[in-house]
Order: sequence, then C-alpha cells, then structure tokens
Amino acid sequence: MQSTRTLKDRIFLVIKGLSMGAANKVPGVSGGVVAFVAGFYEEFIYSLQRVNKTAFKLLFNGRFKSFYRYINGKFLSLLFFGMIVSYFSVSKILDYFLQNYELYVWSLFFGMIIGSIYYINKDFKDWNFKSILALIIGISLGIAISFLDPAKENDNLFFVFFCGIISVSGMTLPGFSGSFILILLGNYVLLLVDSVNALYDTFAEVFTGDFSFIQNEIRIKLLKVLGMFTLGSVTGLVTFSHLLNYVLKHYKSITTASIIGFIIGSLGVVWPWKNTVYKTQNNGAFLLDSRGEKIISNYERFLPDLQNETFIAIAYIVLGILIVLALEWYGQRTNKLQ
Repeated sequence: MQSTRTLKDRIFLVIKGLSMGAANKVPGVSGGVVAFVAGFYEEFIYSLQRVNKTAFKLLFNGRFKSFYRYINGKFLSLLFFGMIVSYFSVSKILDYFLQNYELYVWSLFFGMIIGSIYYINKDFKDWNFKSILALIIGISLGIAISFLDPAKENDNLFFVFFCGIISVSGMTLPGFSGSFILILLGNYVLLLVDSVNALYDTFAEVFTGDFSFIQNEIRIKLLKVLGMFTLGSVTGLVTFSHLLNYVLKHYKSITTASIIGFIIGSLGVVWPWKNTVYKTQNNGAFLLDSRGEKIISNYERFLPDLQNETFIAIAYIVLGILIVLALEWYGQRTNKLQ
C-alpha cells in the first residue's frame, strides 16, 4: 500500500511540474502560484537553497548519492522533469488553445488566480499595519507592472542571461509572472518560442541522423541564446531560493502579505476581456518580430456584454476556482493519510 501511494505521489509531482511549466509560459500566470496552492512551495524553496557550497563539495568529491539526498534530488528531479516535458508538450497544447480559444483560457486562469487568493488568504491571520502595507505595495507593483509597455527584442547574450535571472522569478515568487516580464523586456518570443523550437528541431534532426544544423548560423545563434538563458535561469533559481528562504524564515507574515498583493495585482494581466494592442511604426505599420508576427505592446481591457460567450467564460472562471479548491482538498487529504 505504501509503495502504491509513493508511486502515486511521484506521478502527482510530475503533474505538478507539468502545471508549473505550463503556467510559467502564460503571460500573467506564475508557476509559483501552482507551487503555493498545491502545497509544495516551501519544500521547493528549501530544496533549491540546498544547492550551496556543501552540495558542490559533495558533487566534486564524487559523492553523488550524498549530493542527491542532500539537495532533495528525488523531489527536484521529478518536478523539473515535469517542467521540461511541459515546455515541449503541454505548453504547445496551451499555445494552440490560446490562439483558438483565448477568452476561455484567460477565464480559466483568472478563476484559478481568484481561487489562489482565497487559498493563501484563508489561513493567514496575522494582519497588522506592516502586513497590510506589504499587501498594498504588492498590489500596486502588480498593477504597475501590468501597464508597462514592452521593450524591443534584444539577443545580446549578457542581456539574455539577465532575462533568465528575472524570468525564473515567476517560479519562486507567486503572482510575479516571469513570462509577462519577458514580454516587457521584449524577449518573450525569442526565449520562450524561437529558441525552444530551435532546440526541438535540433533534437528531431539529430534523432534522424541529420547534423546539417551545424551549418545553420541562425539555429546555432538561437541555441547559444537558449543556453545562456538556461544558465541565467539556474542562477536566478538558486539565488532567489536562498533569498526567499531567509525572508520566509524571518519575515513570513510580510512576505505572505506581499505575495497575496502580487497575485491580486496580476489579475489585471489575466483579465479575460481584453484586446491585444500591437506596436506600430510612425507610418502606422505593425512592428514584426523575427518570425514575422506582430509585436505585442499591451492589452486594452474592457467590460463584456451579456451574451452566450460571456456566460461560457464566466463558467470557465468558476471552473478555475473549483480546480484550485480541488487541489486544496487533495493536499489536505494527502496530509491526513500521511
């Protein structure tokens, strides 16, 4: 019975990784919210902050099993496996639904974020002047970020490394959308679409014995960009995890209140009823990215008319809330069984 439950827990951990990976790719949605609501946020931060001097000492001395146990390797490997699979599968499915059923996808995520706010807030009782101030600051920053205009695409490797550090914050800071930050930095398409597709195409070609990509300068450049972005992401993950572990240990109430504020502020980004505003040149022509697609400037939000489509969207919002409540119920049930 115990082994069956352990196997089930491992499967659910991979599924949570899939969810985090998919959430991280959607502008306005934070993978950290998934970790928070699914009940493994603190273990995630704790495991990441174990990647320290002691861990590297064990690794360089060839004590691989000790290194694996020290960093909670079973937990991290299953979670990151789910995230990696997500980038090449779930996220592509998500891209399809965003293109064809955009309103309903945003509605679902809007509902999930509302459910997340309820989940985090229901057990938080330490409201005082400092925590309320932290809440207001979090809301203000979340709203302010959602109204910023994106910069121009930049493939400078040092800037790409910086993008990696910043974007991964969405995994460690619930409510802080790393993918939306990449839109603001101008590199969302370059780093989460073009470079990922370049790696996918390269694997597909190598698998068939085709190594012609070595002569493809654009492909090599995109792979370098992806490598530098990955390095920045790993650096950001470890750095933020150490910082957050300290903050959660010494300022848990203020941190939790700030997180609730960030999540509330992010509701403006995922508001379902919005029109995409694209960047234009002085002559009125649309600015295009490297794939020939129009570059997003921001969103024009509006209140919907009462029609069938609106009611369906509201149903998806309710579904999103119910998904979060179901995750909460599953987490409580699992804890009781253990």
